[in-house]
Amino acid sequence: MTGQRVAVPTFDQLMNPTLAALRSLGGSASIPELVERVIADLRLLREVVEQPHLGSTSWTELEYRLAWARSYLKKYGLIDNSSRGVWSLTPKGLETTAVEPRDVVKTTRAMAAAERKARKEAAGDEGPEIDETDDEREATSWRDKILACLLAMPPDSFERLCMRLLRESGFIQVEVTGRSGDGGIDGYGVVRLAGMLSFRVSFQCKRYKSTVGPSIIRDFRGAMMGRAEKGLVITTGGFTRDARQEAMRDGATAIDLIDGELLADKLKELGLGVKTKTVEAVEIDENWFSSFKVARGS
Repeated sequence: MTGQRVAVPTFDQLMNPTLAALRSLGGSASIPELVERVIADLRLLREVVEQPHLGSTSWTELEYRLAWARSYLKKYGLIDNSSRGVWSLTPKGLETTAVEPRDVVKTTRAMAAAERKARKEAAGDEGPEIDETDDEREATSWRDKILACLLAMPPDSFERLCMRLLRESGFIQVEVTGRSGDGGIDGYGVVRLAGMLSFRVSFQCKRYKSTVGPSIIRDFRGAMMGRAEKGLVITTGGFTRDARQEAMRDGATAIDLIDGELLADKLKELGLGVKTKTVEAVEIDENWFSSFKVARGS
């Protein structure tokens, strides 16, 4: 049965579970919270939850389809997300107990078609036809390009990049140990809070195409005991659900996880190897030009 694909709910089948999950979480939630709640509510099997998405190093198929479900629900006006990645129900969403997925898909695609038509007319009917999913593809393609660059780097180069990332994020005294047989610890850094409190963090860098399992988290925690107050694992891939649960296991030192998607987002946020182009919005004040008319009788 190894490598066999299993049935994962389609993105439209995940729309109502997404709304229900947000509602049960108090109207707002982070993506990991949403994913976990949907998994619990639908009682999904392990093989469904952990099936990787083809062509992605960090997403499972379930996470990918949930992202599409959120995209359609957002365009439909039921949910929204902040710049910090927190999703919430809109006023319309708070009043909606359930949707008919086919209506959401039909309405959303009609809106996209109207937007494409407007853009085409504004451009003077020039340029290639834009596929209805181009916007969504563009939103993820830059992440894929970043991850491809990271995967092409030698391991020591990736470690130095992570060191730079931590420094740009506010860490001080960051160092890469460069020692083998250190239980998976690649380096250390210090986080200072409010300029007064500080704690030492050990980090591990995994330039993976696949997912990180719970055994790596356990071994890393064992190696960092007595050396640091916190742990951080950074990977270009993803983490299995068991790995995420192990990282937050009760009674054990918590370990923060940064997967490939979050790593790409952080590089973009900090402007490290990523340049964001801003489109200038130009507004013409016609009244200003009219003010230069010569007054009659002058």
